[in-house]
Amino acid sequence: MKLLIVEDHALVREGLLHTLKKLGRDVVCNGVQNAEEALALLEKEGSEHYGLCLLDLMLPGLNGMGCLGVLRKRFPALPVVIISALDDRNTIERAMRAGASGFISKSSPGAVLLNALRTVLAGDVYVPRVFHDEILMRGKRNSNASLAEQYNLTTAQMRVLEPLVQGKTNRQISELLGLTEGTIKVHVSAILKALNVDNRSQALLLVKEHKSNKL
Repeated sequence: MKLLIVEDHALVREGLLHTLKKLGRDVVCNGVQNAEEALALLEKEGSEHYGLCLLDLMLPGLNGMGCLGVLRKRFPALPVVIISALDDRNTIERAMRAGASGFISKSSPGAVLLNALRTVLAGDVYVPRVFHDEILMRGKRNSNASLAEQYNLTTAQMRVLEPLVQGKTNRQISELLGLTEGTIKVHVSAILKALNVDNRSQALLLVKEHKSNKL
């Protein structure tokens, strides 16, 4: 499994490369120092060969937030985890809404980093602790309604939504459900519109929130 680290400070990048080796003996990490190198590498090697991208926000040239936007458009199936010293609530929320699969503060210990990456590699979204209570408390007025009822989702859309929030690609969902990839794309677009979200990461956060409110 390959992981891509985008970090302009050599010492930090080397430290991350060393830490990420603890994820497993089969993990291969490639480190680059800016967004342009990251995009070129993914184009050359193919994003499908990478399990995730660990992306710093403060990069020279195209910054991390800009790079995240490009990654979401050009490589939508590649999970992107932000790692940054800028860990205020607004920055974290911007990153998650832009499609990040997780956000890790650079002040976090290595164990937190590894746990977050394992969570994302398992197809989930890593929600920073600062948002945990907010997610649990939000939307209580709708906690007794099913997701389908609350957002007027059809049975077919609910069948697509489950593997979608598990991190599966359109092709994987089409093979799983026995439908064409074009049909899946139509369903995914309709689901995101019904949920009033812009991308899959936001959809997963919403589903997690709904399940938390049901507890």
